[in-house]
Amino acid sequence: MFVRDFMTRHPLMVEPTMPIIEAKQYMEENKIRHLPVIGEGKRLLGLVTRQTLEEVQPPAMLQLDLWEINRALSQLTVGDVMVRDVITVNPDVTIEHAARLMMEQKIGSLLVVQEGTVLGIITEVDLHALTMELLAARRRGVRAVIRMPNVKGELAKLVATIAEHHWGILACGGVPSPKEPEMWDALVKLNTTAVDEVKAALSGIEGQQLLDIRVA
Repeated sequence: MFVRDFMTRHPLMVEPTMPIIEAKQYMEENKIRHLPVIGEGKRLLGLVTRQTLEEVQPPAMLQLDLWEINRALSQLTVGDVMVRDVITVNPDVTIEHAARLMMEQKIGSLLVVQEGTVLGIITEVDLHALTMELLAARRRGVRAVIRMPNVKGELAKLVATIAEHHWGILACGGVPSPKEPEMWDALVKLNTTAVDEVKAALSGIEGQQLLDIRVA
């Protein structure tokens, strides 16, 4: 899975000469939170966000009256307030690399750039949508969480039990158990609603503990 597969292609973009008041309205009308600022040939110049625009303050704010503040704001352009040091990614990086970068940098989006040209944008909303697909959140089935020793062969035991009952796996993943690094919590979602049958089968796997099971 790569960024190019999940990014929004051809995102809305603006030139640096756009007044910030127009940029705010543009973002509200299109229900977006991130706006790349480009020059000729879609060359990346910077980025503005809703937060960027909300935090704009004219110089010497305390010395201005309300009319003067509004006048000062009306004269500011996107180019005056944009973030110039923008964190970007190549379209061919993995989706997990992009997610890690967004988390480490505490940012809500990454512009996707190749040779200086903006190709797209990937946001935390895109990553949430991908998580839903990875967990088959849009499909109904039996969802189970099983705690198992973090050793070779344990996941194979779980998959073998599922295969014996001819259930299909809609989603499968896992994480280290909280405060128990020697254990692993696996999540599976199966294409059946026979929760009692699944519960009986998974509860019988030696050395593993069924933590939760439900139709979802």
